[in-house]
Amino acid sequence: MGGNADMYVVTGDEMRRIDAFTMDQVGISDMMLMENAGSAVFSRLLQRIEPSGSRILVLIGTGNNGGDGFVIGRKLMEAGFETDIWVVPPDEKIRGAAKGHADVFAKCGHRYGSFEKDSSLFYEKLPSYTHIIDCLLGTGVKGELRSPYQEVVDAVNRTHACVISVDMPSGIPAEEGAPAAAGIRADRTMILQAPKETTFLFPYAESFGEWEVADIGIPDCSFKNSGITKYVRGESDVCRTLPKRKANVHKGANGKGLVVGGSRGMPGALSLTTLAALRTGIGLCTVALPEDIRLLVTQNAAEATLVNLPSQDGEIAPDGLEALDLTPYDGVAIGPGMGRAHRYDLYGYFRVFKGTVVIDADGLNHLSRELENWKDGRDGLTVITPHPGEMAVLTGKTIKEVERNRFSISRQFAREHQMVVVLKGPYTITSTPEGEQWVNTSGNPALAKGGSGDVLTGMILASVLQHSHKIEGILNAVYVHGHAADQLIHERDELGVTASDVINQLPRAFHSLRYP
Repeated sequence: MGGNADMYVVTGDEMRRIDAFTMDQVGISDMMLMENAGSAVFSRLLQRIEPSGSRILVLIGTGNNGGDGFVIGRKLMEAGFETDIWVVPPDEKIRGAAKGHADVFAKCGHRYGSFEKDSSLFYEKLPSYTHIIDCLLGTGVKGELRSPYQEVVDAVNRTHACVISVDMPSGIPAEEGAPAAAGIRADRTMILQAPKETTFLFPYAESFGEWEVADIGIPDCSFKNSGITKYVRGESDVCRTLPKRKANVHKGANGKGLVVGGSRGMPGALSLTTLAALRTGIGLCTVALPEDIRLLVTQNAAEATLVNLPSQDGEIAPDGLEALDLTPYDGVAIGPGMGRAHRYDLYGYFRVFKGTVVIDADGLNHLSRELENWKDGRDGLTVITPHPGEMAVLTGKTIKEVERNRFSISRQFAREHQMVVVLKGPYTITSTPEGEQWVNTSGNPALAKGGSGDVLTGMILASVLQHSHKIEGILNAVYVHGHAADQLIHERDELGVTASDVINQLPRAFHSLRYP
């Protein structure tokens, strides 16, 4: 999918490759890119800082980030802001385009302070600034900060100033996998052209504060020719891809779905999945469940039809799935509330089914026992929706390893097992077997409650069956799920939002996206 409508996500090394292509193949010089970057940040600062009463510090290090700082400082000074520029490294370490912009800065009649020559004056003045613009290190961080950067970062974090980082909070790595670093704790980060991976990974993400992306003029071809296949999925992408129904459409054309699961101990999970599928527009929904809990589910989902399955110990009997005929259905969601007392051969059951299969919750536990079988793929699309704990079980890694390497672990699993992986959490990541990935930007901590995953499973099933491009169906379901929760916390505290509240909010969430 991809394309101009998507915002890219990159690592530091990928961004340097993109910059090199832009300069060498497109013909935009490093001096121009730096001027563009500084100008883009300056225009955004004008929207946030009033000249009256503000006192600004621009902190400059080596490399491109420091060069951006010279442009920003020059423009702030020429706009009449009370601004001090402090350069932390020795002058001889300012090289390349950064040195070029340092020369432009000086030729315009401006001066800067040298931390190396007068660090005591720097520390004396530091508490007096209302705003600190962090242009120290950008994406160039490898490992722990060294002196004097660590001392400067620690001192900045102790101030009461509003700290605005340019591209990256200094000291925070740009790519996943690195140990958590003691970097700048920014109030806001103005990212240049494309977010870096750690923007979406905790604990790194906490250092970014609020963030926004500034376009610095790097063309789309630079990303495509550099092989970038990670994207941010935002509201505008969802608005333009929501399916539109024809006037003469019938219910069968909007998807015939089957939801399988439920147990005596967890009948509510199946109800949530079914109701979410109905609220997401599925044409026909059938529930297959242990016969002894059918009344508990059908009372809550009157629009769904029912298939009773043999029950044993309150769960679907070990051979219960064999009684199901899949031919009437376009897609199946399996797992919510299913239980783990028995074993089921999911691959054998779904291998030749040509429809979409969405596996979640207890279904993932059953899947983990037969992963080797799934490497050959199956005839239809398979989607799994693990949270980090479930992903750890599927991969044999710790939850900490999963959280630190969300991009690479989900991408590798999707490729190896021919599945779309929806790795849930803050900034849910969706990965395809072809290697494409999308980061979701909707949602909030109100979703950190039991039942939220069951709701998402039903939404994905219904959405996929209504989209001609199935991946867009998955991405839109993930976004709308979070969007509904975002709307709810404008009306009530996040502590009081339940999974059922999210389901009831879905009609309003869809309406707000269809008619923004």
